Amino acid sequence: MNPTLRLVRDGCPQDAAFGTAVSGAILQRVAAGELPETARLGRPGRIVTFGRRDAVTSGYPAAIGAARAAGYEVVERIAGGRAAAYNGRAINLSRAHRDPSPAGATRARFAEMAELIRAALAALGVDARIGEVPGEYCPGAFSVNAGGRLKLAGIGQRLIKGGAHVGCVIVAAGSEELREVLIPVYEALAIEWNPATVGCVEDEVPGVTPAEVEEAILAALAERFELADAELDPQTLALAKQLEPRHRVGKDA
Repeated sequence: MNPTLRLVRDGCPQDAAFGTAVSGAILQRVAAGELPETARLGRPGRIVTFGRRDAVTSGYPAAIGAARAAGYEVVERIAGGRAAAYNGRAINLSRAHRDPSPAGATRARFAEMAELIRAALAALGVDARIGEVPGEYCPGAFSVNAGGRLKLAGIGQRLIKGGAHVGCVIVAAGSEELREVLIPVYEALAIEWNPATVGCVEDEVPGVTPAEVEEAILAALAERFELADAELDPQTLALAKQLEPRHRVGKDA
């Protein structure tokens, strides 16, 4: 029998900083044993997310300005890595794990999420593979790509005492608009990369919709877990409100 996994659908509040804080709140409560392991699946708005390494660079204010000028909200996310973006047509899948010794299974959690996404995209007809595409944005060994050419999904992970959070962004459509915002952001951060590596599922499966990509991910989850539908509870939302300032980037940044 497959393990049970609590799943929150449409759990991406439109306010980007609060939505990020919800992930942090779920992680804290799962790690403390207050909630069972919980996943979120939804479609956020237009957001550029920055990691801690970005925030300490001299070009960070200019990068924030470039993102906002392109019509994107900006947040500082809970995981590491470099700047990444949601273009309003991306899918977010995250999972909070309870683990008394989270460091020991870091690689296994990355691999589990990457394989789930690879399988979901393969079911749509993508030549989906796991691994970094040379020159990709927010590079990672467990990125999911199309044929070794285009990055389609990135995965990040955050460890705290008692648990871990694994988050994945899958770009369903609109690779060109994603490229347009990432080029000035990465220029401001003085990061060398290859914009040609930006891809989306629609590039590989013409006509596929974000809804179809989301359903493929849901189907892959359902093959591996007994999914228990859930909603964001008042305690988690209250904690998220407390955590929100950590992720909000001021207008004068």
